[in-house]
Amino acid sequence: MADCCLGPSLCNNKLLHWPTTHFAPPPPPPSSSRSLWVSMASPRSQHSTPAPEPRPTRPSLLVFSGGTAFNGVVEELKRLTTRVAHVLPVSDDGGSTAEIVRVLGGPAVGDIRSRCLRLSDQSTSEALSVRRLLGHRLPLDPKRAKSEWYDVVEGDHSLWDGVSRPYRETIRAFLVYFQNEILRRPNESFCFSNGSIGNFFFAGARIFFQSLDAAIFLFSRVSEIPSESLVLPVISTNDRLTLGCELLDGTVIRGQNEISHPTTGTMEPVKKECSSSLALPSRIKRVFYLSREGTNSLHEVYPSANPAVLDQLRSVDCIVYAMGSLFTSICPSLVLLGIGEIISSRTCPKVLLMNGSYDRETSGFSASCFVTAITDALNRTYGNSNNSLENLPSQYINTLFVPKDGAIPVDIENLAAHGILKVVVVDSIHDPKVGVVYDPKSLIQALANLMGG
Repeated sequence: MADCCLGPSLCNNKLLHWPTTHFAPPPPPPSSSRSLWVSMASPRSQHSTPAPEPRPTRPSLLVFSGGTAFNGVVEELKRLTTRVAHVLPVSDDGGSTAEIVRVLGGPAVGDIRSRCLRLSDQSTSEALSVRRLLGHRLPLDPKRAKSEWYDVVEGDHSLWDGVSRPYRETIRAFLVYFQNEILRRPNESFCFSNGSIGNFFFAGARIFFQSLDAAIFLFSRVSEIPSESLVLPVISTNDRLTLGCELLDGTVIRGQNEISHPTTGTMEPVKKECSSSLALPSRIKRVFYLSREGTNSLHEVYPSANPAVLDQLRSVDCIVYAMGSLFTSICPSLVLLGIGEIISSRTCPKVLLMNGSYDRETSGFSASCFVTAITDALNRTYGNSNNSLENLPSQYINTLFVPKDGAIPVDIENLAAHGILKVVVVDSIHDPKVGVVYDPKSLIQALANLMGG
């Protein structure tokens, strides 16, 4: 493992920004060159450039992400291609997802439901009505939430307006089934506070079919996701899985929410301004999976990767590690057997989308620290020694996208030492909630340029 120390920031280095008037990607450096290739993507030049001719075959991508950060660019990505495999973890244990898992067990569906909704059809008034229904959240107040839930499940809520009878009967059947499953567990009091109707529908379908894949298929058809867009759980399971992490000082933390954003004991996460006082005692060394299956106590398990994910990895034109929580959204999909082996064997673009700001998991990180963490996860460096790999970082990542004005320093010399010579600076915007984020148009155009679009 290469040293992961803070290096010079991007603004302290003399980098060439390639002109982007026509969004033509500059030629790659000669194979003998050790210099860094840097380009700048800008939406301004896009507005003055004629739309490209339709391509006979649109490019295919596989995106490792969580359920929130990448959602903001999904709509723009659909303009480039719908041939996208969205790979998502099943270990989220926050919000209403946690309540479903607590009472009914099974994998977490919140991130999957969130991405399905972002991909859903919006071309008709009924499609928008279905999206509004499945995207609705109940009130925070438990009594009001329960009352509104009964209005929904009984078919009396205004959310059903605009939903035709076939859709209404299909969706409501699985909401009723979900309700019946709750009633069958009288010893567990279910809290509907801030509950997602889409999560309840999804959970009902999963339990009915006893298959996470079948539930995703049904949800995809109900929300009319393009047939070429795949939403894939990285682990296809009906079991409840808990994410754990080990810190460099030996501390072990159990639960994704406890790792990334501990709560105050309610369903609401700790406010951002409180996060500094909740800093991790040391950096995260590795993430792993825990389960109670077959025993009464949590123990480490080694689940298999979803075969559909492995199949997609073998054939897509581009692999993307999305922005978001590094250790709780991205790495849980990378530590599974087979993932690192296939990615290292591919010669396609392999792109890391750097975050625009720090979070609890990556405080003090530079860009090369992100690269090291992803490499360690794919190599399973700190796992079972019999399953570990020794691939170089450049076998997993060959391109870095960086949001302009982002807070995380880009330590170019360390990246070059890792064999990563291509950095693309992408225009950004300021989100008042999270800070610097990618401008969606610029990001997708930069991906198109990279793949020769």
